[in-house]
Amino acid sequence: MAHLHTQLIAFGMIQARASVFGAVLLFFIILTEFIYPSDFFLHRYDFLLLTAVLTQIFLVVTKMESIKEVKVILIFHFVATGMELFKTLPSIGSWAYPGAEDALFSLGTVPLFAGFMYSAVGSFIARAWRLMALKFDPFPQPWVTLSLSFLIYLNFFIHHYIWDLRYILLTASLGLYWKTTITFTVGREQHKMPFLLAAFLTAFFVWIAENIATFSSIWLYPNQKFGWQLVSPDKMLAWYLLLLLSFGLVSLLYKERRKDLSNP
Repeated sequence: MAHLHTQLIAFGMIQARASVFGAVLLFFIILTEFIYPSDFFLHRYDFLLLTAVLTQIFLVVTKMESIKEVKVILIFHFVATGMELFKTLPSIGSWAYPGAEDALFSLGTVPLFAGFMYSAVGSFIARAWRLMALKFDPFPQPWVTLSLSFLIYLNFFIHHYIWDLRYILLTASLGLYWKTTITFTVGREQHKMPFLLAAFLTAFFVWIAENIATFSSIWLYPNQKFGWQLVSPDKMLAWYLLLLLSFGLVSLLYKERRKDLSNP
């Protein structure tokens, strides 16, 4: 029992190290909701953008984050900002950033800070991949993983106009990853868990973070404009699919290690 307790603590510490970028952002999101002065010379979104950039620089300088992981940040920022610009169009209105038009660093209805919230997810996956020496058995063929990622991203746009493929994509992902097991290292010991379980658990924790962010008025869904409400649990499916998209992009960055990541 003592050994299990030690392993759980060590696992928690690794998870904390992997999620440091997102944790810092979430801390300042909460902090600025309650104590940020309304007459401060920097708009709240601009301050959060500056915080994200400085945090990124600190992680690189201290070598807590590698240049490879910074690439994940940049890729996710561009991919996510494109989706955000579409989703916040008045004709779409999936969600909105209150007062984003007053921010200095913004594109239309989207503060540039928004991309970093998605980047935090990619950063977590990339850092966990390295810190826990993740291995996947079996590792899906790269073209299959990337094809699924592309279709997931495409569906975030097209479901507003034609068919919503999310349940088809969910079914496809279950078939693709049903037998995939993650082997991860904690200390000197290796452990295993189903890939799908890891993905759904991560989606659940991201959903919790989303509730904190919307409670802090960083962005709001239409039903939250006149008073905060719990984000619909249905959003966990969207986060699950987004995590699979993240996994696909991160696996692309680790392509030179694929032979080491999958068992023969």
